[in-house]
Amino acid sequence: MGEEAVGRSAAMRPERPATAEAAAAGKELEAMEDAGRLQHVAGRVWVYPHDPDPDAIGASVGVVADERGSVVIDAGNGPAHAREVQRAVAAAGLPEVRWLVYTHHHWDHTWGASAWGEVEVVAHASAVEILQVEAARPWSHRYLREQVRHNPKLGPSFRARALAVPDFSELRIMLPETTFAETLTLPTGVELRHVGGRHAPDSIVAVDPESDVMLVGDCYYPPPFHLRTDEDTTDFGMARRLLREGHAYYVDSHSEPRKMR
Repeated sequence: MGEEAVGRSAAMRPERPATAEAAAAGKELEAMEDAGRLQHVAGRVWVYPHDPDPDAIGASVGVVADERGSVVIDAGNGPAHAREVQRAVAAAGLPEVRWLVYTHHHWDHTWGASAWGEVEVVAHASAVEILQVEAARPWSHRYLREQVRHNPKLGPSFRARALAVPDFSELRIMLPETTFAETLTLPTGVELRHVGGRHAPDSIVAVDPESDVMLVGDCYYPPPFHLRTDEDTTDFGMARRLLREGHAYYVDSHSEPRKMR
């Protein structure tokens, strides 16, 4: 092959550095967008907000930043969601996550756990058996369709799961390594307390006294749609009891943080 032919051949090849640069730029833009979604609540508490699309069922994820290791409150509704939050935490320069707390066992709070890597998963003791049953189910898009055919009331939840997890081969439901019955204080000072309720029997709240913020998960919500009856409503009694504690901010999983004073 002559020099001219070699020159033409080289010119026809894709420019790999440019492609690599474009990919890197895309990742940087993605990280910036995720970082922009991370909201500072107060003190050392941040929140990656819920998805406002009700069909997505994307719960918010709380972060309590601490030099001993950050505490993440809830895992995200799947590995992809968890990775979004990870990019946001890294872009914000917050300390590496060391603890992952489940406010309760529902899928939109736990299915992202496998993407968090080497963290200590913490939950109420009653979550273990429930999650063991969930982990044994043959999750796949086919399984979701079959279950909805048997029980159409599962439709909203299971369609959202299909959106959250395009590839079920990467889903692993992670059991907690650390559990408690009534209360637990993490080494960072974050206080966990079991409150139960009709939404989920294992519901807990997380309080950061340093920031005066309570993260409540879904604890005062009615039961999930497929288990709900006409008599089930918001647990206003529980909400009032939590509000009487007088924290400056309250954060639930599917609305904006509330400033109380």
